[in-house]
Amino acid sequence: MKAIVIEEYGSADQLVERDVPTPEIKDTQVLVELHATSINPVDWKVREGYLKDNLPFQFPVILGWDAAGIVKKVGESVTGFSVGDKVFARPATNPNGTYAEYVAVDSNLLAPMPENVSYAEAASIPLVGETAWTALVEIAKIKEGDKVLIHAGAGGVGSLAIQIAKSFGATVASTASSDNEDYLKDLGVDVFIDYKKQDFESELDDYDIVFDTMGGEIQEKSFNVLKKGGIIVSITNPPSEELAKAKEVKTGYFFLEPNGKRLAKLGELMKNNQLKATIGSQFPFSENGLREAHRLSETHHAKGKIVINIKS
Repeated sequence: MKAIVIEEYGSADQLVERDVPTPEIKDTQVLVELHATSINPVDWKVREGYLKDNLPFQFPVILGWDAAGIVKKVGESVTGFSVGDKVFARPATNPNGTYAEYVAVDSNLLAPMPENVSYAEAASIPLVGETAWTALVEIAKIKEGDKVLIHAGAGGVGSLAIQIAKSFGATVASTASSDNEDYLKDLGVDVFIDYKKQDFESELDDYDIVFDTMGGEIQEKSFNVLKKGGIIVSITNPPSEELAKAKEVKTGYFFLEPNGKRLAKLGELMKNNQLKATIGSQFPFSENGLREAHRLSETHHAKGKIVINIKS
């Protein structure tokens, strides 16, 4: 099969096209013919070698951990999925990723693809969507009426977190640049904070939940907008337990462990038009296409998800 791989760590120029064996599936896996994948910052962080101590992969490495496609083969122990099913997934983090024509996926990480979305849209959701759901629903225990601050609402995780929070009936504040004000309000944001002109710490008070996607000083200042008993959940670094104790609030921090049942819940929101993917850029499945996609992601200024169309 065709795949775009890296054979050593380095710049986007390390992404090269190769012909590699189609994956053999285990009894608990399915073989997915990929129609689309998407780019996440973890992709180029692995490519650069930033995570080599945590993820000691052997080369060549196929990057990419968002999948949307069609089931082509089913392992003997798999139930609930059949050849021909449209599925999407956040596959396990291993060196045989989704910049390829086929990927082997553990069946417990799969979910049925909603009928009303495209492969490109479905491929935009798994990693960022499961991250937002884990933070807000599983850790923060969001409920109707909660006041929620979501930092960097125009980003891949933030834009889905806004929609998830609104689906639970929360009031949502979010930070972004003025260029994204209309976009965030269209997603349902009730209180927009232009981080270049406004200090969220001065504007907001008595919040139940802060979802921190930034870390550093922003994380530290976020403690001051929480009510007593509130919670700050971060995906950047563990929030200060000392500050939490002083403010009488809770903290949360996690690495995503993908789960097909969680992804299926996101699929239901998409089916009911409560969650939509924002695709900012699309690139072809080629050496140059992946290189351009990585370079765009590295700017930190890509609006919406960056999608790779594997089958047009």
